[in-house]
Amino acid sequence: MKNYNLEERTLVFAKATRVFVKKLPRCTSNFEDGKQLIRSSGSIGANYIEANEALSKKDFKMRMKISRKEAKETCYWLKLVDTGTHQHLEKERSNLLDEATQLLKIMSSIILKAA
Repeated sequence: MKNYNLEERTLVFAKATRVFVKKLPRCTSNFEDGKQLIRSSGSIGANYIEANEALSKKDFKMRMKISRKEAKETCYWLKLVDTGTHQHLEKERSNLLDEATQLLKIMSSIILKAA
């Protein structure tokens, strides 16, 4: 079983998302949706870090729930951006969507175990 540093994993994900957004076709919808995607993808890790510095168990769970919410939102924005006819962007989107879904599941598991 691999040991993952979740802070590092969320950072790598947020950086990969930024690289992806830079490659998207330039149009008004991608500009707006891309901004939202960048915000939500970075917020996953930021809230996870905040959870690790929580003042109480209740605070920890709340921050983890926010992190999970941001992962769900990231999935939404990934599905919404327009990759045009670029197959390589579709593959990249699929990989990012898979990672966002995995992060969502990890956050859900942590929340359940913290109950």
